[in-house]
Amino acid sequence: MASQKFESILSRIFSATGISSQIELANALGINRSAITQARNKNAVPDKWILQLYRSFGLNPEWVETGTGATFAKTTGDPIFQNIPKVKARLSAGSGSFEVGQEIEGYYAFRKDWLSTKGSMGKMVLMDIFGNSMDPELKDGDTILVDESQKEILAGAIYAVGVDDTIMVKRLEKHPNKLVLISDNRDYDPIYLSPQDIGNIRIIGKVIWVCREFR
Repeated sequence: MASQKFESILSRIFSATGISSQIELANALGINRSAITQARNKNAVPDKWILQLYRSFGLNPEWVETGTGATFAKTTGDPIFQNIPKVKARLSAGSGSFEVGQEIEGYYAFRKDWLSTKGSMGKMVLMDIFGNSMDPELKDGDTILVDESQKEILAGAIYAVGVDDTIMVKRLEKHPNKLVLISDNRDYDPIYLSPQDIGNIRIIGKVIWVCREFR
């Protein structure tokens, strides 16, 4: 029997977005229709759906999940600011992080005119760093802005990358028949990926900004 909670969430999504079928929802989320059936059976809406609904339609995650609060987390047509989600997943500046969840912990406003010069506003996300492998450029506790639309490798640029089940932040360089993940901290050796290994790497996005809170 379908969960009443899940059906209520689905109904809210349909009413706010104009989506009228599970096929349309699957297309909007970039998933297979079977994933919706699986979520219904588990009585749970994946966090990555909530993130995509925010990015695509500006839906307030709290409203989607509970029906309380404003329907939209951002004002449509705001001429000045764009809200960028910060996710709980942390990027390792060390040996790698298994914290890859996309659960949103808050939103931070940036000027649209500035963001538009840096990349795709709708594909940006904030993430925290832990570890010291990118010191002194990036330090433990820094928050970085990642543009997930920028996946083409520019030599020497810093990227959030996934290797197998871990995610990390490194400089990338292409060498003949290999990809190199470089740490700014010379206590960490470069990671060389052969053509066979490159298939296991995911370029999450390019790091375009960093924020540091003094302790």
